[in-house]
Amino acid sequence: MPSLVVLSGNPRTPSKTSAAAVDLAERIADASGLAAIAEPVVVELAELGGAVLDPSDPRTVAARATVAAASVLVVATPAYKGSYTGLLKAFLDGYGPSSLEGVAAIPFVVAGSPAHTTLVADIHLRPLLHEVGAETPFGRLAMLESEVADAIARGERFGAWVDARRRLIAATLAEGVIA
Repeated sequence: MPSLVVLSGNPRTPSKTSAAAVDLAERIADASGLAAIAEPVVVELAELGGAVLDPSDPRTVAARATVAAASVLVVATPAYKGSYTGLLKAFLDGYGPSSLEGVAAIPFVVAGSPAHTTLVADIHLRPLLHEVGAETPFGRLAMLESEVADAIARGERFGAWVDARRRLIAATLAEGVIA
């Protein structure tokens, strides 16, 4: 059965990054018909903290299995110092080069500066996801903190982003894997 997973790399919980990523995942689920089957699963790395460094920690093992089983994975991170969070990097470092094969990942970045939106999403996060085997067929989504905080602006941006990819998302979820 196809699944939609949110991986939040914010080291704090609750966070605007995580809340926005869940909002995006719910819009994807609604647009693709997945909402009738199951709600998005959320993996909050802030709840694991330093355990992401222990490959034998049962919570980390379960979180990695959940992420690896996703059909569509929203990978959310705030931009810190021009990059994704160290917590997210440490978690993803636990995967081998093909561990996320068949997962369609969406790099989702929340940045304070417009200069960091493309930098973090396309130059840093997207290649990291490819390095562990994930594909990014839907492209990325990067927003400013001010857009994320404004529910109307966020809704309009998410709506347009999902609408532009509706058929591809639905086809990916129908297949359950990336071809």
